[in-house]
Amino acid sequence: MKLTAKGRYAVMAVADLAAQGVDACESLSAIGARQGISVTFLEQLFAKLRRAEIVESVRGAQGGYRLARPAAKITLDRIIHAVDAQPKAHGCTPEAKLGCTGKTDRCLTHSLWGALEDHIGNFLSGITVQDVVDERLPVLEAAE
Repeated sequence: MKLTAKGRYAVMAVADLAAQGVDACESLSAIGARQGISVTFLEQLFAKLRRAEIVESVRGAQGGYRLARPAAKITLDRIIHAVDAQPKAHGCTPEAKLGCTGKTDRCLTHSLWGALEDHIGNFLSGITVQDVVDERLPVLEAAE
């Protein structure tokens, strides 16, 4: 399972912004200092998050970024998609000329990894930034 640094850090940064309070406006350097993320990397992420209307920029001496909508209305899958960081379990893609095996065939477990990607997508679409801030996350029951 691979979730890129872009996806992880984008979720961390948006959650950090939400944790500062409703309508909080924060500089990327403040977010970066709290989360241990370089400002250069945050600039790249926030440009994409702004285009996706997840955050908005505020100009001026007290400028920075704020959430474009309430944290309870922003799902994690939306953040991850905004920064082009799709969670991936497959070793191949449907549009690839070669399948998982390096030939034209799909591997025996191809459908399994596709189902896992779907499950992860559904999981992330059901969690909001506010859920993360409030630590209100789903708990999986242990198998007996």
